Amino acid sequence: MIPNPTLLRLRESRLALGFCAYHLRTSASAMLAHATGHDWLFIDTEHGAFTVQEASQMCYAAIPLGITPIVRVCADALDEGTRALDNGAMGIIVPHVDTGAQAKRVAEAFRFPPIGRRSWGAPPAAFLYGGPSLGEAQAILNREVLVCAMIETEEAIGNVEDIARVPGIDVLMIGTTDLTTTMGIPGQWGHQKVQDAYHRVGEACRRHGKYVGMGGIGDDEWAPHYISRGAHMVLATSDHGMIMEAGSRRASFLRALEGKGATPAPA
Repeated sequence: MIPNPTLLRLRESRLALGFCAYHLRTSASAMLAHATGHDWLFIDTEHGAFTVQEASQMCYAAIPLGITPIVRVCADALDEGTRALDNGAMGIIVPHVDTGAQAKRVAEAFRFPPIGRRSWGAPPAAFLYGGPSLGEAQAILNREVLVCAMIETEEAIGNVEDIARVPGIDVLMIGTTDLTTTMGIPGQWGHQKVQDAYHRVGEACRRHGKYVGMGGIGDDEWAPHYISRGAHMVLATSDHGMIMEAGSRRASFLRALEGKGATPAPA
C-alpha cells in the first residue's frame, strides 16, 4: 500500500500541513500543494462546488506526489465519504460532530469490520488497484485511512470525552471559525473560551490516543500558540485565502506606483 504521509507525520509528533481547495478543482491542486510544502490536500466538498469526478481526479493526482488526499463531506453525507474512499481518498473529515453517538456513526461508516460496517467495492487506489488478500487489505485500510471528526460547537466541547473515546476516529479537529461563531465571539482566536476549548480537546485526545487538528486560524499569533500545545494536523491555508492575500498585496503595490508618478501621463 502507498503510505499515508499525514498519519506517518502525526505518529511521529510532527506537523502535518493541509492545503485547502475550494476553487481549484483540478489535479493542479495536488501539484500546488506539493510545490508549496504541504502534506495533505483538503478537498472541501462541504463548501466547495465539487463533483465526485473532480474530487476523485484530485485524489488520484495527490497520491503519487506523497500528498494525502483528504475529503471533507457534509455532516449527513457519509455515503459520499465512502465513495470518496473507494475513489482515491486516503482520509475523510466529517464536520459538526457533537456527540459520541455521532462519532460512532462516523467510525462505523468508514471502517471495515470488526470496527465498522464499511462496504467493500474493489481494491482502492491506495493499493494501486491491486493489493493483498481481502482480509489483509481491510485491516491495512482500517489502520492507514485517516478519519477526522470536527469539533465546532460548545456541545461538542462538552461531549469531547465521549467523542475521543470512540474507536476508529484518529483526529479531533477544532473548526475554530464555526466554534467562535457558535460561541458568539466570531474570529476571536485568543479568547479564553477558545483557549479552554483547545486545552479540553487536547487533554481528551491525549487520554484516548487521538490527534488534535486545527482549522480556521490563519493569523501568525494564535496558530503558533495552539500548535505548541499539540495541534499537529493543521489546515494551513486555502486557495481562496492565498489568492486574495497575494493578489490584493500585488495590486496595492502596483496601484501605489501610479500615485508616485511611476507611470507616464497619457499623451
